[in-house]
Amino acid sequence: MARMWKLLIALLLLPVCVGAGRALWRLLWATGNATTVWMPLLCGAACWLVVFLLLPRPMWLYVFGHELTHALWVWLFGGRVKRFRVSARGGQVVATKINWCIALAPYFFPVYAVLVLVVFGIGHLLWGWGRHPEWLHLFLGAAYAFHVTLTWEALKTEQTDITRQGWLFSAVIIYLGNVLVLLVGLPLLTARVSLGTVLAWWLEETASVWRWLSRVF
Repeated sequence: MARMWKLLIALLLLPVCVGAGRALWRLLWATGNATTVWMPLLCGAACWLVVFLLLPRPMWLYVFGHELTHALWVWLFGGRVKRFRVSARGGQVVATKINWCIALAPYFFPVYAVLVLVVFGIGHLLWGWGRHPEWLHLFLGAAYAFHVTLTWEALKTEQTDITRQGWLFSAVIIYLGNVLVLLVGLPLLTARVSLGTVLAWWLEETASVWRWLSRVF
């Protein structure tokens, strides 16, 4: 019964996914002139892609981040981690609480990008790193590219996190989670569009999809 409800929710969220994609497209166009942000972001992503394509992939590092994300979201929901195991072949977190958000969080929550922000924030408070934001953007680009590429690689294999929640429901949540990270993060980084404007675009584009569906059906 729970899987049927999740399937229904996933179907209802499909127009929201389309609206989110359209809002992201508008955001990318609106922030394209923020070259001092985009250039180091893209350079960081390119540096990681060179490593990803030409060198052995640091799977232990990815698995550690994956399981750490599970643990962080367990704590966020008030649970307790009882076991934390990591190896290059896989990992495991045993916790007192589990739900769909905890299960799918590693696929949309870029934990290493968040750690970059935390380290830079501490560095700014202690040593004034804020005078050189290009380094923040460079490492953010590399960390986010790390998240996207290795998450994509992980999704090519069977993941129990996905199969237990259902493929369509998981795909919708992972897509929305990743797009939401960009819809929130890019306005804050580029300062070209307000977060309120971006969310309004999302609502506007989603409503447009629903209106189209009402005319078709």
